[in-house]
Amino acid sequence: MTKISDKINSLWITFLLGTLFHTQLGLMPLFHGQNIAHSHETGSIDWILWLMLLFFIVPSLAIISNLFSESYQYRVFHFWLTVVYSVLNFIHLVMDLFVSPIAWYQIALMAVLLGIGLILNVVSYQWMKIRSLKENYHH
Repeated sequence: MTKISDKINSLWITFLLGTLFHTQLGLMPLFHGQNIAHSHETGSIDWILWLMLLFFIVPSLAIISNLFSESYQYRVFHFWLTVVYSVLNFIHLVMDLFVSPIAWYQIALMAVLLGIGLILNVVSYQWMKIRSLKENYHH
């Protein structure tokens, strides 16, 4: 049977791949000869790029941390981290609905990512509630 932390890491990896694809979809018009705004021309959005980097790095660190720590305190922290990511994904999904024109393929992908995040919340909650680490190998 799969260890619950392995399930969590698989969900995080799937989420990260979907997030990378979300950013990649925004670049697809380039491959069809369409223009897109070049975001690096001004320094006015540097802080957004740093936030995006942080958004990618934190799940990567969570995956690594899951390999080395199964303490109760860490599992509580990890659960709340997944909740924060689900809230951020929901906000992002809603904000994408106000972009004109609406890119429905991006909305669909964000909805899938939100679903993955909600599953991650449930599995992380189950992991947090495990009383004994021996139980971790039976879930």
